Amino acid sequence: MSQSSKRERIIVFDVNETLLDIEILEPFFERVFGDARVMRQWFAELILYSQALSLSSRYAPFGQLAVAVLKMVAEIKNVSLTADDLEDFKDVMGRLPAHQDAAPALEMLRSAGFRLVTLTNSAPEAGQAVLQKAELSQYFEKQFSVDAVKRFKPAVETYSSVASALGADPSALRLVAAHTWDTLGALAAGWKAALLIRPGNAPLPVGDQPDVIEKDLLVIARRIITIDQ
Repeated sequence: MSQSSKRERIIVFDVNETLLDIEILEPFFERVFGDARVMRQWFAELILYSQALSLSSRYAPFGQLAVAVLKMVAEIKNVSLTADDLEDFKDVMGRLPAHQDAAPALEMLRSAGFRLVTLTNSAPEAGQAVLQKAELSQYFEKQFSVDAVKRFKPAVETYSSVASALGADPSALRLVAAHTWDTLGALAAGWKAALLIRPGNAPLPVGDQPDVIEKDLLVIARRIITIDQ
């Protein structure tokens, strides 16, 4: 396939946990809740309630929802959050670091001629700022947010809006994400998908499966180049 044809293949990256390491939040949860594992409960509840809002035709910016869910989990566990705790939490959320395999994999795919964009639940300014701080924003020609349609992933409308904005057929798009619920949405929208198995995540053995499932982003990049070139 020619280099010009390769450029018609578009890879859409999820951001949080796929490219950026959310485990930097664990010391905060260890300090405030006495248990770093509460971070995973908070994150699972955050995704649950983002999807609940979409199903009930409601919307709140992801950062606002993240703080609200943190307060909810604290109330459930009888933990008092101070104003300083909330500011600390927001500060860490705004400077999530890149996973070590992120930049090399993105460079590999870009060099192979693929177009790279992101799609995140985060609001536009917040999503762009954290990628900039992580020194990954330069790899992407465009950064998409669910804020454009105000429906969180995995709502099919969100993926369809990205395809429309890019003027691309859904079959030309492939999502790379660390969450099965995200790949489910992409596959339902007619995209391909690659599932990255980060710690705390696993495939769901039901329904359509991504054709690429790996534990390392560099391995995923190599496989995508082989399959989609």
